Amino acid sequence: MIVFNNEIAFELKDPVSVSNWISNVIKSEKHEEGEINYIFCSDDQLLKKNIKYLNHNTLTDIISFDYTIGNLISGDVFISIDRVSENAEIFQVSFLDELHRVLVHGILHYCGYKDKSKQEKELMRSKENSYLSLRKF
Repeated sequence: MIVFNNEIAFELKDPVSVSNWISNVIKSEKHEEGEINYIFCSDDQLLKKNIKYLNHNTLTDIISFDYTIGNLISGDVFISIDRVSENAEIFQVSFLDELHRVLVHGILHYCGYKDKSKQEKELMRSKENSYLSLRKF
């Protein structure tokens, strides 16, 4: 089950379609959907989590807490709407495109993809682009 929550004044457009799309990504990656909780928050809120849980004093667009067991994908995905908005401007893409990229990025981590090395980053970006192209909304 995919759930969207807000710690700030933000509402996801068409959450049913987004949820269905994410479910299809999980199936395509040969995993099962468990409980996935997306939490939309501010830079401030996510920075506090980054410091507390990861000991990183930097802004980020996403922090995910992975509770996946075997093929059952589960976790909490915190997304900074401030950071997504700024990154959309920097990368000259729409806010929704950048938001959807971050949404699927978290799921791909749960499916086992990493993004530390250059090669891992290239594969992650390729997967993101592939799944973004499959959106029907």
